[in-house]
Amino acid sequence: MPLSHAEAPDAASCSASSVRLGEPLAGSAPVAPRWLAIEQPGPWGARALTSSHFPAELGRTLTHKAESAGVRIALIRRPGHHAEHDPDAPRRIYLTDTRPERALLWSWTTSDPSTLLDLDFDVPGKPLHEGGPLLLVCTNGKRDRCCAVAGRALAGWLAEDARTPTEDVWETDHLGGHRFAPTALVLPSGYVYGRLQDPVEARQLLAKAAAGQVVTRHCRGRSTWSRPGQAAELALREELREYAADAVRVVAETRLADERADRPAEGGQAAHRYEVRLRAGGVEYRAVLEEAAALEPRPESCGKAFGTPLELRLLELEKREPGA
Repeated sequence: MPLSHAEAPDAASCSASSVRLGEPLAGSAPVAPRWLAIEQPGPWGARALTSSHFPAELGRTLTHKAESAGVRIALIRRPGHHAEHDPDAPRRIYLTDTRPERALLWSWTTSDPSTLLDLDFDVPGKPLHEGGPLLLVCTNGKRDRCCAVAGRALAGWLAEDARTPTEDVWETDHLGGHRFAPTALVLPSGYVYGRLQDPVEARQLLAKAAAGQVVTRHCRGRSTWSRPGQAAELALREELREYAADAVRVVAETRLADERADRPAEGGQAAHRYEVRLRAGGVEYRAVLEEAAALEPRPESCGKAFGTPLELRLLELEKREPGA
């Protein structure tokens, strides 16, 4: 049941152009092994942490602290009308580590967001989240029209759906890749999705996540890994039909420097190759991927200049022999 015509971006939008050009999703997720999600009701600006009703100076200081610790911050709010709010009201906070066997989600409330400056990202000392996994849907229309139209439609449908645990669905301010809208992040696993035009599929991937499973359809990658690692991990899952969340992991990555690397790709732009080593079921695998600029320019965000974003494509995938 895809979103209705009124809820889908128009044919000239960045997301429609991405679909038309067959842009690959794999390897396009933001890279963030850990996330800090902060509830901030009300309207958001383009850079929500410093252009919303969240204290701007606190937002800048907290951003620096989080970036130094390898943590990405997301502002979140409940789907629906975004009215003014009481700045002293309790707000929900989530902290997650997405790495395999460490994929945990902590949750608590605070009426004073400045206490987050004292947060130990490594040992938060807060209660573990007792509910299901979270689905954060990007809806920030100040950054991109596609997120406003398709993202809000998806979040609204899920919030009204009797079969979706509404406490597990949030709007979020920015996941990158506007042209893949509607986009969403699953926590604590860190898998990011794009082109979720069918809200039933979004509901199903949340249910699968609750069962410890990964849905690879529409998946952009696990934010735990680098972008070549994301693409390689998804390719191996598809090859093995292995969907348990922690069953596949990236163990090493190398940018190749032999004669195959840095050669001109079709269209004259440089292409780079990466070797990614993975492990699944006690067996090691090797993937080789090529990263090159897209051949045909497209809008990377609505209203912005056309660009040629980097795309990752799988060249080789093989089992590694012991001792190789």
